[in-house]
Amino acid sequence: MPRPSLPILRTRLRAAAGALALAVASPSVLAQGAAYVSSEKDSALTVIDLATLAVKGTIPTCKRARHLQLTPERQLMVACTDSNEADLIDPASGKSVRRIPLGDEPEAFDLSPDGKVIYVSNEDAGEASFIDAASGKKLRSVKVGAEPEGVKVSADGKTLYVTSEVASLVHVIDTASGKVSKNIRVGKRPRRMAITPDGKELWVTNELGASVSIVSTATHEVIDTVKFELKGARAEDITPVGIQMTKDGRRAFVGLGRANHVAFVDVASRKVGSLVLVGKRAWNVTLDKAEARLYVVNGLSDDVTVVDVAGAKAIKSVPVGRVPYGLVIVE
Repeated sequence: MPRPSLPILRTRLRAAAGALALAVASPSVLAQGAAYVSSEKDSALTVIDLATLAVKGTIPTCKRARHLQLTPERQLMVACTDSNEADLIDPASGKSVRRIPLGDEPEAFDLSPDGKVIYVSNEDAGEASFIDAASGKKLRSVKVGAEPEGVKVSADGKTLYVTSEVASLVHVIDTASGKVSKNIRVGKRPRRMAITPDGKELWVTNELGASVSIVSTATHEVIDTVKFELKGARAEDITPVGIQMTKDGRRAFVGLGRANHVAFVDVASRKVGSLVLVGKRAWNVTLDKAEARLYVVNGLSDDVTVVDVAGAKAIKSVPVGRVPYGLVIVE
């Protein structure tokens, strides 16, 4: 059988290389069953197939990708701290749709219920910015405490909560006026927040307080505290950051940071139940749609631990990018 000519070989090699690049950069087959993981040291998202729990490729994005979430149009929005912008990515094609300026040093954000306004924490400026999602225009800036981090908007869109790591405060902001209506003192170095499904409580993780502060949304007062303890771990190594609640509001899951565990918390009783060993620096946590699996992003072991919720046990560790930060699931 005659060997193919050199031009034909080159054509075939180019085609093979193009197919490989497509598999790496555009994992469209996974768009409805994939986890997307941001990482601070890579300008890319890692894509995990939910069915096989295998990495199926990466999607290029802006610099120092951190917080990410789905928009109402089911596109991925990624905040990039070093690029001072958000990257809007279509998960079906794996391609960037457009970039949206977010101001200096954006870290975390939340979207208004209609998706029209992006609320951003600008870390170095000590501000919370309101960004028009369509035009990218800054609508207003609200001065808050030093190093703002977590951002959470109420279900009705009327109230915005922003944590200040340095001041150990949660700032309550009226979204209509852009005014701070109250400052709530919580634990040391507050990071992330979750609102109970009934809207009555705001749960705030305190990274250097080994605790969660529970705030009444009616009075904006701290009404209770959940403390975390772990046998063999020093209090200063229990550094909660990520938090998510189940849809029925009965249980909360909290990543305990350098303690390398995730805590299962009964919301009604405020009691800590199971403590599951995961990777190093358990950072952010995300439940799948069925709430059968919890995906834990481990910032110092560069992996994601998949936890079986019913059995309260880790079932797999998936290597991802360098210093992973956040995770969003598209099903």
